[in-house]
Amino acid sequence: MKIISGDMLRGHIDTFVLSALMDGVKYGNEIRKYISSKTDNLYVPNEQSLYSSYHRLEDMECIKGFWGDNIGATRKYYTITDKGRLLYETNKRAWENAKRLIDILIG
Repeated sequence: MKIISGDMLRGHIDTFVLSALMDGVKYGNEIRKYISSKTDNLYVPNEQSLYSSYHRLEDMECIKGFWGDNIGATRKYYTITDKGRLLYETNKRAWENAKRLIDILIG
């Protein structure tokens, strides 16, 4: 199966990040691995897109970042806020509606 183009998914990265955080706290690269793994590597987001998303979602108060110490590394961890959960649910409904429309038009 062909790997999906990042251009096709542009605009949805924030929702992917929020989805990854729905089940708990994760650090930046862990979110990337989560998304890649969940899609069986059909979509591997680039780091710059993810870090832009983290900053945007923090500015919107949808996620909170904090620094944690691990053995030999300092990592920034992220957790979803109530506002982030609401945005995730809103975006998920919008995606389901768009998917239904696309299926009608080209299915």
